[in-house]
Amino acid sequence: MASYNPGMRPTPASPASAAGSPASLSPISALSPLDGRYAGRLGSLRPLMSELGYMHRRVQVEIAWFIALSDAGFEEFKPLSPGARTYLLGLVKNFSEEDGEAIKAIEKTTNHDVKAVEYWIKSKFEARPELERAAEFVHFACTSEDINNTSHALQLKGAREQVLLPSLDAVIDKLRQMAHAFADVPMLSRTHGQTASPTTVGKEMANVVVRLQTARERIAAVRLMGKMNGAVGNYNAHLSAWPEFDWEAFSRHVVETPEPLGLGLTFQPYSIQIEPHDYMAELFDAVARTNTILIDLSRDIWGYVSLGYFKQKLKPGEIGSSTMPHKVNPIDFENAEGNLGLANALLRHLSEKLPISRWQRDLTDSTVLRNMGVALGYAVLAYHALGVGLNKLELNQEALSEDLDASWEVLAEPIQTVMRRYGVQGAYEKLKEVTRGKTVTAEALHGLIRSLDIPQAEKDRLLAMTPGSYVGKAAELARRV
Repeated sequence: MASYNPGMRPTPASPASAAGSPASLSPISALSPLDGRYAGRLGSLRPLMSELGYMHRRVQVEIAWFIALSDAGFEEFKPLSPGARTYLLGLVKNFSEEDGEAIKAIEKTTNHDVKAVEYWIKSKFEARPELERAAEFVHFACTSEDINNTSHALQLKGAREQVLLPSLDAVIDKLRQMAHAFADVPMLSRTHGQTASPTTVGKEMANVVVRLQTARERIAAVRLMGKMNGAVGNYNAHLSAWPEFDWEAFSRHVVETPEPLGLGLTFQPYSIQIEPHDYMAELFDAVARTNTILIDLSRDIWGYVSLGYFKQKLKPGEIGSSTMPHKVNPIDFENAEGNLGLANALLRHLSEKLPISRWQRDLTDSTVLRNMGVALGYAVLAYHALGVGLNKLELNQEALSEDLDASWEVLAEPIQTVMRRYGVQGAYEKLKEVTRGKTVTAEALHGLIRSLDIPQAEKDRLLAMTPGSYVGKAAELARRV
């Protein structure tokens, strides 16, 4: 398979070759937009979640197991020399696309991807007598799923720490900046689409920051599990070779020892042939919940742009509509919403399907797991779009002020609340009578306030109030986030 560089120029291809040959892959012939139109935005995720990334992690697991076996105290497998260890760890550190292609070439014969990795590692032992003598300890007592489940966990570990959380953090940081910058900017609220008690722009951003911080913590807190216990989880093959050896403790050591000599995962003590995938479901659900918050944000910002509360910075040469030259569309928030929906559709299927396996194993999880990167890719793509969109926004103070000045009816709430404090009977009903379904003016409200049987200081306070000043603790809450 030809290497793929997202920045390369497409090469002309005949219809036949474009339809059937991987060698023709280019940004405009890729089946998935993640590897086509949007390839340049996912360069950080591709090395981790692609098939190449999967093979890389498989090599890492096999090497870690092999080195640990040499240190287990077996007479038949003496501890490896420092030079051999350095060489083996170098196979992992320097793993390349060329190495991945070599493994794929072996797989054409074996028709088994894990066995191809084992054979490739053994091929690297040639002309190295110390390693050649120990070659049969590569993949010793392992079932393929011992390698696969730990590799998947390592892929998710890298994707979460290096791409997913940093991309999400960038959105949270931008929203926090907006919360602080616009903490004191009053904005008319809308509940059920109708005018409601004012808030501030910053407070509305702060609400999302707090939700996302909680969601982020849940993503980060999921323990990534790994098992290395044989064909059905009982160490059958291991004990047939060394019945007195504590294989469970050894397996835990390999799984939990930090990289590069171990895997740095959480040990899974009970499994069938496959790791149960419950942690994956927990992780994918946590990401999906985060994405749901961001869909909510995308729709709200889209609405604020529609109301004119935000303008969007113009980009030279950019066209909003093919026929309406005036338009500046909120495309980044629409793009984000669409891709978040795609991500969640896949993430929810992953979380619902993966924990289910017939008896001690079936193969339905295998092909599904190969789409983890697709699910996360759509999420990361959406986070990028949100970042771009948020950075384009410019506050339209005039539109915000106009809406507030036209909505004096929102002060019915504080007036009737003060009336209640002083025991004015039927306070709510009186305000309802003069405001509901009517155009309310400042003059009308001031006339009502002056007629109230309440202390003059309270009348003066209500008379000084405007829709723009009636924001409660919104500014404080926004600055505090």
